[in-house]
This record gives sequence, C-alpha cells and structure tokens, in this order.
Amino acid sequence: MSIFQRIKTIFGAKADKALDRMEDPNQTLDYSYKKQLELLQKVRRGVADVATSRKRLELQMGQLEQQQNKLQGQAQKALEINREDLAREALSRKSGLSQQINDLQSQHQNLVQEEQKLTTASQRLQAKVDAFRTRKETLKATYNAAEAQTKIGEAFTGISEEFGDVGMAIQRAEDKTAALQARAGAVDELIASGALDDLSGTPQDDIAAQLDSLSSDQDVEIELQRMRESLPGGSAGAPRAALEAEDAVVSDADDAPQTGEQQPGQGGGQA
Repeated sequence: MSIFQRIKTIFGAKADKALDRMEDPNQTLDYSYKKQLELLQKVRRGVADVATSRKRLELQMGQLEQQQNKLQGQAQKALEINREDLAREALSRKSGLSQQINDLQSQHQNLVQEEQKLTTASQRLQAKVDAFRTRKETLKATYNAAEAQTKIGEAFTGISEEFGDVGMAIQRAEDKTAALQARAGAVDELIASGALDDLSGTPQDDIAAQLDSLSSDQDVEIELQRMRESLPGGSAGAPRAALEAEDAVVSDADDAPQTGEQQPGQGGGQA
C-alpha cells in the first residue's frame, strides 16, 4: 500500500468516525421520511400527468367521432341529391378519421395501462411510506427513551460528561478550601509561637515580650490568689501563711548585706 493510499484510508476512517458521532438518528429518520414523501409526490404527479394525457386522447377521439357522424350524414345527403362524388369524398374522409381514431384508441389503451400501473405503485408506495412513518416514530420514541435513561443512569453514577465536570469542580473547590484552611491554621500557629510578627499590631522586641510575659504571670498569680481567698476559711489559711512566709524570706534576703562588702562604721574600727 502506497503512502497516499494510507493517508486516504486514515482520513476516510477519521471522517467516518466524526460523521458517526455527528449523526442524529432522529434527524436521519426524518430526512429519510422526507425523501420518501418527495418520491411519493413525484409518483402522484406522474399518475396525474398520465390521466391528463388519457383524458386529452378521449376528447380527441370524441371530436373525431363527431366528425365521422357529420361526414356520414353529408354522404347520405349527397346521395339523396345524386351527388355520388361528394358522397364518396365524405366517406373517404370518414375512413381517414377512423384510422386516426384507431391510433388514438391504441394510445389510449397504453395510457390506461400505464395509469393503472402508476396508480398501483402509488398505492403501494403510500402504504410503505405510512408504515415507515409509524416505524420512524416508534424508533424515535425508543431512541429518545433510551437516551434519557442513559443520561439518568450516568447522572446517578456520576460518569456523564456534564456531571463529571461538576464533580471535578466540587473536588477542586474542596481541595482549595482545605489548602486555605491548612494555611490559615499554620499562620495562626506561627503567629502564636512568635515566629511571625503580627503586622496588624505594634511590633514588639524581646524585652517587651518578656515584660508582657511577666505581666501575664503576675495576672495569673493575682487571679489564683483571689480564687484561694474565695475558698472556705480552713482551706485558705495554710496557703496564705505559706505565701506570707515566702514573702518574709524574700524580704530578709533583700535586706541582708552581701558578702565581702564593708559597712561604713566597721571599716574605721578595724583600722
């Protein structure tokens, strides 16, 4: 096989496949029914034309027969007045008209037979067209029902092209939503840990952060102390005494002189 034949075969196969996808059975059936109606109309026009020709021949034969009768009467009158020559001429013309009438009768018989054939063919074709129309409507209804059932099944299973696109769009939206939620959670954690600065507020340095932490701890202790004081008297006495003892120890330690330092009065006595 030459390369051109292969190319022709490939293009032919692709074109046939494309046409098969584009073909709609409903449109194809309607087009076939239309062509059959056109053919039936042509047959009916043919029957009408043959019938018209037959009728024309019948009119011509009627006129010729009237002329024959007229010539017959003229020949009879010619003989009555002893004009045999005129009678012979009239009869001669009548004989010529008889030949024409015979020819017309032969043509008329052929037209009658042709008209009968066309009429029979038209009736048969009409029956076929009616049967095809019924079959066409049945096929269209069956095809449309099958197509609707297929689309419903695909919609339920999610394998149709339209619903597949919808499902993919929903999946993409869910993925994007999950990604944004994860990013927002990560940013919140980084801001809470101090790894990222909160640009919505005033920037803070390390010392300010430590002061805020101490203030927070102090607030916690104050709140805890209030909770202790709200307890019954027996339960709050021991913690309060412990706190007062702890405060006394811290105060004595702050008031005691540090080791190695000299008091103002002691330095002169040793000298």
